[in-house]
Amino acid sequence: MTQKTPQSSKATSRQLSVIFVFMFSILPGLIGIWGSACAQTGKQVSYKGVVVSQAHEPLENTYISIVGQQTGTHSNASGVFDLEIPAQVPVRVQFKAPGYVTIEKVVFRDQVSESLDTVMLTQAKSSLEDVTVTADKKREEAGLIAVDANQARVNPSAVGGIEGLLKTFVGSNNELTSQYAVRGGNYDENLVYVNGFEIYRPFLVSSGQQEGLSFINADLTENVRFYTGGFQAKYGDKLSSVLDVAYQNPERGGGSAYLSLLEQGLSLKGISDNKKFSYLIGLRNKTNRNVVKSQATTGNYIPSSADLQGLFVYRFSPKFRMELLGDYNKTKFLFYPEQTKLTASVFSPYYVANYGVNIDFEGSEKDKYSTGFAGLTAVVNPNDHTELKFMASYYQDKEKQEQDITGAYEFGERDENGNIIDDPDNLLGVGVNQSYARNNLRIQVMSLQHQGSLKQGVHFIQWGAALQRQEIDSRINQWNYSDSAGYSLPVGGDQLQLSQYMRSRDQFAIQRISGYLQDNLRLGHKSDYTLQYGVRANYNDLNQELLISPRAGFSFKPGGWKRDVIFKASAGMYQQPAFYREMVTLDGSLNKAIKAQKSMQGVIGLDYQMQLFNRPARITSELYYKHLYDVIPYDIDNVRIQYYGQNNAKAYVFGWESRLFTQFVKGADSWLSLGVMQAREKIDGLSYQNYYNQLGELITAASEDKVATDSTTQSVGWLRRPSDRLITFGMFFQDYLSTNKNVKVYLNTIYGTNLPFNIPGSTRYRNALEIPAYLRMDIGFSALLLDGSKQRKKHAPFKGVKDIWASFEIFNLINRDNTISYMLLKDFNNDTYALPNRLTPRLVNFKIAVDW
Repeated sequence: MTQKTPQSSKATSRQLSVIFVFMFSILPGLIGIWGSACAQTGKQVSYKGVVVSQAHEPLENTYISIVGQQTGTHSNASGVFDLEIPAQVPVRVQFKAPGYVTIEKVVFRDQVSESLDTVMLTQAKSSLEDVTVTADKKREEAGLIAVDANQARVNPSAVGGIEGLLKTFVGSNNELTSQYAVRGGNYDENLVYVNGFEIYRPFLVSSGQQEGLSFINADLTENVRFYTGGFQAKYGDKLSSVLDVAYQNPERGGGSAYLSLLEQGLSLKGISDNKKFSYLIGLRNKTNRNVVKSQATTGNYIPSSADLQGLFVYRFSPKFRMELLGDYNKTKFLFYPEQTKLTASVFSPYYVANYGVNIDFEGSEKDKYSTGFAGLTAVVNPNDHTELKFMASYYQDKEKQEQDITGAYEFGERDENGNIIDDPDNLLGVGVNQSYARNNLRIQVMSLQHQGSLKQGVHFIQWGAALQRQEIDSRINQWNYSDSAGYSLPVGGDQLQLSQYMRSRDQFAIQRISGYLQDNLRLGHKSDYTLQYGVRANYNDLNQELLISPRAGFSFKPGGWKRDVIFKASAGMYQQPAFYREMVTLDGSLNKAIKAQKSMQGVIGLDYQMQLFNRPARITSELYYKHLYDVIPYDIDNVRIQYYGQNNAKAYVFGWESRLFTQFVKGADSWLSLGVMQAREKIDGLSYQNYYNQLGELITAASEDKVATDSTTQSVGWLRRPSDRLITFGMFFQDYLSTNKNVKVYLNTIYGTNLPFNIPGSTRYRNALEIPAYLRMDIGFSALLLDGSKQRKKHAPFKGVKDIWASFEIFNLINRDNTISYMLLKDFNNDTYALPNRLTPRLVNFKIAVDW
């Protein structure tokens, strides 16, 4: 471990002191604002109530105001509102919610009442009736998609869960992973929160089949907010996206269970008689052996993953409650490979050839991942305008990878049956590859946080501060050995050289401090305006880098228009301090002085609600641009991201996204998503040599005279980023039988054009290979086997069961051979061939789900 000198420790202490002063200097001002908000004039009383829909569901963000006045208040996530009105005077109060009929109500109060007035709003004909993506204040924020978690249960997807649903919006190229890339970013650039706590993923996973369960349990989820960009200052320091998940707040006892060929789950919820204690418990087990065993490499696959989660809430009083969120996840992946047969075709104006490689394996791979999380939250509501949160959490990640696999291969042209032609003149290459790994990683993250909010008039002020300690213990020891026709590659003379070698041992800690302050301002009379502006700061003592990130967002809804259109925009700084994976260099050592990757981003867009074929519909469209600097270049193979460990690149991303939410079939929500994007990067000093013969001709593989007499240095320039995908398309469609609405069909389609793939060690041809376009269609059929509401008999066998559903799913309906990566082989002439590694073929799954 590196020892700090007393001078550096004092410098760090002084800098930490400056940050603490900066973060907490705002508190006196906030306390003053809070005090003024709590002051009573003696002429006002509090009118409290709850706004609900016709289905008695709470309506968030309903605007409640006194008729003729410009100021008012908004209902919270539970539909509850608190409006100051004149005492002993009848007033007309207006209730206005997007997608609902505006109403007015005469209210008279002579004193404060603790009872809540229930106000029911009727849905407008021009709004989406049961739209999956809700359309209230979420329409006003740039990059925000609000997703109905219930659709995750019916969405036919091999990965399942909330992430499987998100991929219909942002695209994917791997059905075996729950990870996703957003707007030119990679998997490490996404923030995930559950009930306000940041969630981490395992770091050493290199392929989708090694992954286990995602932290997010869809059966426990209530609200899902997914930001594809332009997110607020209150969210953390990542470059691409935010997934903000809130778990349920049970109002009654119940539960659910499901059983499928891939996954099984049980969830329970309940609340005490005095309404003070509530709980959520979720247990899941995933055994996707049927999926991974269908891949090209035959052998014995033994994947398993299980987790146990719980959320426990105790309400000491209406103004104080405590929440405990806990999770334990354990994943194992055992693999004993036997044989693989990869094939590729070559078509050119000169010849047509079918190439294949047969590989016989010995050895095994044994991976183990276990994570544990505990988060405690204390929530204080001193009054109806203020909320204070104090949070403490602990996260532990233990990962272990053991691999020792030897593969002997033959490479050559194949016959019509796909077999290598057994002729010495046909063989292009023979050899042996050996992969060895003994990697161990342990990460602990401890954090203390404070978050607060204050509603005063047209302002909604939010602030927060966090202190975090990250402890990392990393041991990397892995190498690859390649032997081609009896010669080790690369050729090293008398010394044996490995084609890849990574070895390091590091143990260190990072202290991070961060905070934010932001205000959400709402104005409006005939038109509605919202302005969100704020700043966040981040500092760590490893490289002593201070990051300041101002961010702002704006929305405008014209009041005089007949069309329901909202215009919106956002801009700001987004910076991502390096964590463990970004620090790992190509040789396995850690660059602890590496800086944060930084970007300036802008988004403009609109949100339009309308009628389409006499059914409610909604269109969103956004243009975005990202300018990135201090970028860390990386290669990606399957889900493994290998960073170069240096801030030696710059990049840009720009694109357009549009989505249509509608009901192609009345009462059945569907959506389409289309995106166009370009992502480029330029690596400092990346160049190659061009060689010329005595005639001044450029020497190529086809040149007769290959004696170099001159050379020039050529800069590589701007290249495609590994995430560069020109077109992305996603669709979720549902329908039902006209004679029986309880029999439904769901279709999930994802398409993306080609992605670049890098040839390791190549400068001239960096990211020159292309992974073909990804196209996948999954379809599911479900039928209601039991409707509990129709059980009238006192002793019915399923008394208390809400419903029972059965589903039949077909994954990869069109049986397309999608490519995830390439195996690179050299023939006897040292020419490199790329043979594709395929993803899963057509598969079926059966599922039954029960709710009570």
